[in-house]
Amino acid sequence: MNAEQTLPDDIQAGQWPRRRSAILDWLLIGTRHVQYMDDIFLLLCGKLHEAGLPLGRVTLHLRTLHPQWLGVRFLWQPGMEKPKFDTFGHGIEKTAQYLMSPIHALYQGVDLVRQRLDDPSARLGRWYQLYDELIAEGLTDYVAWPLEHTFGKRQVVTFSCNRKGGFSADEIAFLTDLLPVLALVSEIRMKNRLARTLLETYVGPHASEQILAGATTRGSGATVGAAILVCDMRDFTTISDHWPRDDVIERLNAYFDALSGPIERHGGEILKFMGDGLLAIFPLSDPDAGPKLLAAIAEARLALAELDVACRDKGQPALAYGIGVHVGDVMYGNIGSRQRLDFTVIGPAVNVTARLEALTKELGRPILLSGAFVDMADCRDRVEWLGSHPLRGLGEPVDVFAYPREDIVLPTR
Repeated sequence: MNAEQTLPDDIQAGQWPRRRSAILDWLLIGTRHVQYMDDIFLLLCGKLHEAGLPLGRVTLHLRTLHPQWLGVRFLWQPGMEKPKFDTFGHGIEKTAQYLMSPIHALYQGVDLVRQRLDDPSARLGRWYQLYDELIAEGLTDYVAWPLEHTFGKRQVVTFSCNRKGGFSADEIAFLTDLLPVLALVSEIRMKNRLARTLLETYVGPHASEQILAGATTRGSGATVGAAILVCDMRDFTTISDHWPRDDVIERLNAYFDALSGPIERHGGEILKFMGDGLLAIFPLSDPDAGPKLLAAIAEARLALAELDVACRDKGQPALAYGIGVHVGDVMYGNIGSRQRLDFTVIGPAVNVTARLEALTKELGRPILLSGAFVDMADCRDRVEWLGSHPLRGLGEPVDVFAYPREDIVLPTR
């Protein structure tokens, strides 16, 4: 049997379930307190295996809204303590491997893909390369269905049999009865994960935790001590006015990659991208916040220097930037209108940091640190004192320190 068909008529007509089962009841009622879909998937596969279904392989394919990944796949085989988890980047949907797969057929609207693998006479119609791989694993039957989510969204579940003769008609009917509930359960978990992913993408991991925990009221927040970093790209107005749009976006993204990776790896949180600027904090709840911020800057300097070389190799102008660093108490929470809020930091310490960044243009040094931060991070032996400087809008001059001018040695190409 080789089929790309529709679901059985009784399922389409709403005659569901055809047979109630303990596994179906568990999937509908017993998973309410299971937070993650991979845990439900593992438990479901285990229950099906214990019930005697001849499963040699089960997969669950979910499309996500993620800046890096188009989708994920969970794979279960007998004996696994946890499912294998694979991610698939954007662009895979254009590859021959994907276009010539049963998963693509299901996402395109096919309602069932079924193929007996142990019967040579059954090789009729479309034969996917996946089938050869399953045969090599000793599997005898393959069936895949879409999981219908709201607004026409589809996900996919597949089952492969490891028993001679493949799945029986009764086993196929049993699995078919699970589909509507599996679709419901997976959509709920995906929506929960989607909310967290979108918040992490746009406001950062710590702020997203605060929001999901209920910090959604205007003015809600807390005063926290933090080391603060503000960075700005030089000459961006000229670049954006004269460069092709795609080149501007490419340079801006590469610049933010060079900064963001080190900041996040060393425990900082990026709160805002402001055009060509960036605002990040390292909370003082971490006793190593100061050294970690300095380590992030050192790593970012190297990445920015490598990016500058790449820009020059393309015949583009040199990459220049300014970074200001300070430490102090900030108000961390929701600011904005009644209908539109921003989870950010405000306060005099943020203003000082921004003024230090602006001062880098005047002093000709790309990285300036306040005396307060230098004392907190205990790094006077690693920086150069540039004197006390008045900062716009502030009463008292601020002791200003700069990173040493030593050249960055890039790896040999």
